[in-house]
Amino acid sequence: MSTISNINELKSALGKRLLVIDGAMGTAIQNRNLGPDDFGGPEYEGCNEYLTVTRPTVIEDIHRSYLEAGADIIETNTFGSTPVVLAEYDLAQEARRLNREAASLARRTADDISTPGKPRFVAGSMGPTTKTISVTGGITFEELADGYHIQAAGLIEGGVDLLLLETSQDTLNVKAGLEGIDRAFVELCQEVPVAIQGTVEPMGTLLAGQDVEAFYTSLSHRDLLWIGLNCATGPSFMTDHIRTLASLSKFPVACVPNAGMPDENGNYNETPEAMADTVGRFAESGWVNLVGGCCGTVPKHIELLADMATGKPVRPGIVSDETRVSGIETLLVDDEVRPAIVGERTNVLGSRRFRRLIAEGSFEEAAEIGRRQVRNGAHILDVCLQDPDRDEASDVSDFLDLVTKKVKAPFMIDSTDSTVIELALTKLQGKSIINSINLEDGKSPVPDRSTTGSSVWSSPSCWLHR
Repeated sequence: MSTISNINELKSALGKRLLVIDGAMGTAIQNRNLGPDDFGGPEYEGCNEYLTVTRPTVIEDIHRSYLEAGADIIETNTFGSTPVVLAEYDLAQEARRLNREAASLARRTADDISTPGKPRFVAGSMGPTTKTISVTGGITFEELADGYHIQAAGLIEGGVDLLLLETSQDTLNVKAGLEGIDRAFVELCQEVPVAIQGTVEPMGTLLAGQDVEAFYTSLSHRDLLWIGLNCATGPSFMTDHIRTLASLSKFPVACVPNAGMPDENGNYNETPEAMADTVGRFAESGWVNLVGGCCGTVPKHIELLADMATGKPVRPGIVSDETRVSGIETLLVDDEVRPAIVGERTNVLGSRRFRRLIAEGSFEEAAEIGRRQVRNGAHILDVCLQDPDRDEASDVSDFLDLVTKKVKAPFMIDSTDSTVIELALTKLQGKSIINSINLEDGKSPVPDRSTTGSSVWSSPSCWLHR
């Protein structure tokens, strides 16, 4: 199993040199031309995660090939090992075991090759699942958190050094992942570091709409081992996004691109030399602390990245006292420049029309009020649904499901009910603001914000309410 000394050694290494994480697991499996029998039967064909138990020597060989190429960190074969994904193969009940076995296999392989001069580490791979709360629907925050709890527990039991939420397309999924991870920590009375990698699509944002700045802002409250980008594109397209992340992040930054964009046949054609050259420029610019490869990369890509990494400068962390909040977009709160305008027409205590629409169940029309507030200049949208004659939690859920599709600005949740606040935060991708906190009785109604992330404000002078 992973030890405290392993974890401390990993943290120390991140601060001293440019580390290298492995390349694509899926590409390596595909290149081995496995058949249905290798997967345990036709009904499991395509479930790469099941190969950990049906063909463990194949997975071990892949791990070993990346370690021999120079990778400091290998990822477990568990990208899709949540019950949500495994259910497609009728393997949901095997999730914890598959994660534990995969972690144990990677642990043994890494330990076998590790030396005092070049220690090797294991990251527990936790993919985005096949569903997103904000885009596809069909899944709840709680269902995702439950699945990630099972996955994280199995990975920790198997001996990983860290948990990696990767290829993140929807920050709400990430927050559910963090909730599940925290539950596993409590269950096992053991913690390991957590890292997060997002995926920026060719249109320049995550699938659920956030840009890199909003993605970072939404997760910056967490103590992360690193934050970075992986998948979707090759390294050249990542240039502006990695530069932006490097300019903001107080955490180490990772760049783990694909071997270019796939062609019409699904092949990735960026050569190891070209990738190492582009990523090398990122390193020379002082933008990254960790590099590696995603889809289409093979051991040769990792070998040249490892060669490139030797002697490269270590990116320092950013120290900033700036205050940022976010929705789909980020707001830098700076009262020296201008007051932040809070739109309060989506407040049942301040707008008779909004209160009437909510009472009538006209949530679509009520959400339009919020959209117009932002269009007319509000930087933040205040949401208050504290009507004593109605179910506040139900109204908050219904309203936020609609208004978040129309508004990119950060939200201010105005409630004195901690249950409602907690529910609201599971509906919001960004780093939101909690308003109307009353501490007169000495007890805070604010829920634990370490998972969902939010700022608490008490009538600050930098807000202009209208």
